[in-house]
Amino acid sequence: MRQVNLDCEGPITKNDNALELCQHFIPEGGRLFSLISRYDDFLADVLKRRSHKAGSTLKFILPFLKAYGATNEKVRKYSLRNLILMPGARKLLSSIKDRMPTFIISTSYRPYIEALCEAVGFPLENTYSTSFDLDRYKLAQEEIRKLRELTQEIISLPQIDLSEVRKEEDLSSEAKKSIQRLDEIFNEEIFRMRCGRMLREVNPMGGQEKAEAVLSSLRKTGGKLSEVMYIGDSITDVEALQLIRQEGGVAISFNGNRYAIDSAEIACISPHTFPLLILAEIFYKEGREGVMRQARRWPQGLDEKLREKLFTVIPFPCVEVIDEENRERLIRQSEEMRIGTRGMTIGGLG
Repeated sequence: MRQVNLDCEGPITKNDNALELCQHFIPEGGRLFSLISRYDDFLADVLKRRSHKAGSTLKFILPFLKAYGATNEKVRKYSLRNLILMPGARKLLSSIKDRMPTFIISTSYRPYIEALCEAVGFPLENTYSTSFDLDRYKLAQEEIRKLRELTQEIISLPQIDLSEVRKEEDLSSEAKKSIQRLDEIFNEEIFRMRCGRMLREVNPMGGQEKAEAVLSSLRKTGGKLSEVMYIGDSITDVEALQLIRQEGGVAISFNGNRYAIDSAEIACISPHTFPLLILAEIFYKEGREGVMRQARRWPQGLDEKLREKLFTVIPFPCVEVIDEENRERLIRQSEEMRIGTRGMTIGGLG
């Protein structure tokens, strides 16, 4: 039985909910989030620290959100009020879930996924996300004061530029200082505080957890990895994309960054989800071979009426099989579209 598993932020929505929560609750929270996110990317992709996984930003920021007044209900209400769908996403989800089993596998916080399901009528039981309960944790005034001091210290740290970094030695001296200080903050100072329980108890749905979520979804459907189409866009999707690709499924980067393009087999670059709907329909009818055949001929292989409709809805959507010759070009085009559809701040994150 064929099925579709896809990320939420990027393929379905334009938001980066965790970033937006930081911006909403924390003064200069966008800079705080950006620094912590780069630190997260460095640990996962450059240092490849075994105890670390991509997406840990979502647990790192929780003590700060709590210190600035975030609660479960406030997060839920904010997420519902500020949900921004990608063009065509509602129809995409509705159409593919009526055709075949469909699962959302997202690093996003569960209240945000609940808001999405409520807005588009998607079954919550077919989702995987990062669970947490802010209301469980009680912070003393001294911890709140300390966390707010640390917030101001973090936002004053030099930014961490990973654009040309492939190994730790490539880091600038300023970036090294920021990473060393963040190591101290998260692995020593906050870890020893009562709020350090958040870092130990919250398990973000990223990296290997997304690959395991794919396997969990297959236990529900009885399907095989070779019968899965996985759509992702970021560093948190790397393991899932690689798993599907290795096992003969269809691994698609949708407006993905370098991490996603390097792990996927097909790049889909578009300001609208319509190309994903077309690929999902082909996958349902013809499986992997049909999708790969279409990706190699895109868009000439499409029915003429469908091609006309496609170019009426979207100018110049790209669907292309990734190889060594086109990889850097596709990364550049995909990251430009990512920024164009989601904004510079979100589009520039890992």
